[in-house]
Amino acid sequence: MFSRIKSDIQAVFDRDPAARSVLEVIFCYPGLHAIWFHRISHWFWKHEFWFLGRFTSHIGRFLTGVEIHPGATIGKGFFIDHGMGVVIGETAEIGDNVTLYHGVTLGGVSWEKVKRHPTLMDNVVIGSGAKILGPFTVGKDSKVGSNSVVVKEVPPNSTVVGIPGRVVMATEKPQERLDLEHGKMPDPEAKAISCLFDQIRELERKYAVLAAEHEQLKKKLG
Repeated sequence: MFSRIKSDIQAVFDRDPAARSVLEVIFCYPGLHAIWFHRISHWFWKHEFWFLGRFTSHIGRFLTGVEIHPGATIGKGFFIDHGMGVVIGETAEIGDNVTLYHGVTLGGVSWEKVKRHPTLMDNVVIGSGAKILGPFTVGKDSKVGSNSVVVKEVPPNSTVVGIPGRVVMATEKPQERLDLEHGKMPDPEAKAISCLFDQIRELERKYAVLAAEHEQLKKKLG
């Protein structure tokens, strides 16, 4: 148990440059507290103490602003930065070393009592405000941009942005360290507009050539 707690604390230091001391991390990081509350509630849930599981989860939500259903499965090295507004559904599955920023929702799109929530593989990073909705998989080493709405499978080593979320970058090999530098993330709308401008410039060039040929023809005939 203590090794797991130590791993949780180390995950904060690895992914938050603002962390300065162990004491600060233990007492001032609601995302970390939410994970610890979930460990307790998940134990109750696995042992069929349904009410205690939900009640412990509810206390954690009240104190941290993070709502994690006790049925959710979470791996090692999980990190929730800032925490407020994060919602993780009952059938969500989260791999190792996953990072969520504030306002992220791992939600469902069905009322059936089946797998309704997403599966995040190892090393996934989800930007603030993003919504991952449905029982599909976000592949290993992928990242989702802030405020994106993802409703279908994401291949490994991919970058997803937009509403609905689209894969705008995919690599064969994972990055050594995933980041969330949104200023460097591709902008599919800007790329589309740039392509339109290129086509307009090409049409203008062709029109100028045709106009010049037309003037020359008029002079010959005149």
